[in-house]
Amino acid sequence: MRASRVLTVGFVLTCGLVAGQTASAAPTPAPTPSAAPSGTPTTGPGQDQNNPPDQVDVPEVSTLAAPSFQLPFPCGQSWTGNSSGSSAHRSYEIDFNRGSTASADLGDTVVAAAAGTVVISAHQGSTNGYGNLVKIDHGGGWTSYYAHLNARSVSAGTQVRQGQKIGTVGNTSKPGNNISPHLHYEVRNGASYPANVRKAVFNGATFGYPNQTLTSKNSCGGGSTNPHTATSVCGSGYKVIDSAALGSAGTAYLLYNSGNGYNCVATIKKTSLGKNTATSAYLEVKGKSRITDSGNFGYYAGPVRASAAGQCVKWGGKAGSSTYNSDFEHCG
Repeated sequence: MRASRVLTVGFVLTCGLVAGQTASAAPTPAPTPSAAPSGTPTTGPGQDQNNPPDQVDVPEVSTLAAPSFQLPFPCGQSWTGNSSGSSAHRSYEIDFNRGSTASADLGDTVVAAAAGTVVISAHQGSTNGYGNLVKIDHGGGWTSYYAHLNARSVSAGTQVRQGQKIGTVGNTSKPGNNISPHLHYEVRNGASYPANVRKAVFNGATFGYPNQTLTSKNSCGGGSTNPHTATSVCGSGYKVIDSAALGSAGTAYLLYNSGNGYNCVATIKKTSLGKNTATSAYLEVKGKSRITDSGNFGYYAGPVRASAAGQCVKWGGKAGSSTYNSDFEHCG
């Protein structure tokens, strides 16, 4: 989990789109003559504009209220969104980053902005430049799009709750399209692209176009228990192999994934939940540079991952005034 720092925008090279085009108020789309079959690839970066695919949504703008969307990232994380930094954007699409380097956000968790049904979970890079795409139908003609994912955690037909993990941040696109990791996010309602792309609303407030840094309130709860665990932060396949108490302020965890040989470290807060306080997590594989995630976070620091099969690691973290630093250990 990284603090909000410098925005790293992934520039998508597309066909038929004008570079530097800025967002403008979208006209109400005309009724759609006929709907394309369910699952038709969606319009996006690099899509053939002569075959606009979003006929699958609804024939006209819904009069039903939009869902209560939240930022598509775990509670307490701060992300910077930019709608004007990509030539692929034709309306109110947003690219999200939070790291200070081009690859800093690779593998970070992406969650559902609102509850709904997954209608697309597929790699569509060669078709439209979206790469790994998850599309969620929220009912009433409202859909949300999560593109360029490194990995998808849900399949088509899955019912997802708000805040449920649906994938990880990546840089997948069409062949030959080299982009830096980021999340391309859209909300649509209606039939005619790009007029059906709506302004994003998070926690009841319209996104501050063209760019804004926001802290996620997605599934934050509000109780005295941290809604996040070390395994949920590190992801599927990771199991806790060690932990260290950081006083009463939190716990640092070391996890291992036997499937890929990676270790992961996460620091989970116990106090000052929802309040951004100094928290950190680090992992150092013997002979390699230390990887650290440090900043002011509401719920946790991490995940910090590194390939470490058969190698010794140092790990640790900080919460409140307590710090833990291990020796090189867990060498198996």
